[in-house]
Amino acid sequence: MAGNQPNRSGVIKNGAPGEKPVINEQFESYVPNKVWKWDFPDTSGKSTRRQGKEAEPVKAQKAAKKTGEDVSSENRLKKGMRLYRIKRWENALEEFLLVETEGFNNEERAELAYHLGLCYTKLERFDEALLYFEQVLTISNSPLWTYQCRLIIAYIYIITGRATLAENELKNLEAGGLESAMLYNTLAYAEYIQKNYLAAIEWYEKALDIEKDNPTALNSMGYILADTGMDTQKGLRLCRKAVEKNPQNAAYLDSLGWASYRCGKLTEARNWLRRALEIAPQQKEIKEHFRFVSEEAV
Repeated sequence: MAGNQPNRSGVIKNGAPGEKPVINEQFESYVPNKVWKWDFPDTSGKSTRRQGKEAEPVKAQKAAKKTGEDVSSENRLKKGMRLYRIKRWENALEEFLLVETEGFNNEERAELAYHLGLCYTKLERFDEALLYFEQVLTISNSPLWTYQCRLIIAYIYIITGRATLAENELKNLEAGGLESAMLYNTLAYAEYIQKNYLAAIEWYEKALDIEKDNPTALNSMGYILADTGMDTQKGLRLCRKAVEKNPQNAAYLDSLGWASYRCGKLTEARNWLRRALEIAPQQKEIKEHFRFVSEEAV
């Protein structure tokens, strides 16, 4: 999903290890760059702005007592957002679930449900995440929310083995006139998971038509071209460009190392993979690639 770089093919090539899909390292880009539109005139958690038809309430618990005083929804939301941004998903989820939703309008319900869905996604509790994202689609008429939620729903479908459903979601977005590098990257990833490599390449090319230096598309297409043998030299060039854009990205360094190996550049391959391993020493796939290439170089 944006930033959905393809992970190593499940097809073992020359003894190379495979990889499982991992959470998108650019997943935060799914969060809209917008300020919160909450309007709390006091600490009671009530808003003078909430009007209009009410939707079914977001599942939430009553706000708990804290040091003998009511904790306002405003404070819960701010704290939840702060915890989310520093990647404390469990703590953020706890705060969001404690928000009192009585009196919220549809926009506020949608925004809270959206961030609950994000937290559940980060915690890999995907069925619960889908419930909240579907709730957003039900109660919000915003094209932005529709786009964001359907992208994430598609991403969840991909990593839970439902790539065909993901492809349908994404193609519906495209048919509605929505275009972005992230959309095309995610479509490409769905094709990649289904081993439709040529189709994946076509979607990555569309992503690069929109954003010519998009590192996810460069890295992903480069890896596919090198790994499948379709065009190892071009694959190497694209992986190198991705690393130039983000030289500290362990996944990109790993891809460049593997592409170098596929081009017969064993020394370079080992050097790139060593750098990837220094940045992400706990990544099993990088360790396996480094060990594999090192054995080949002996």
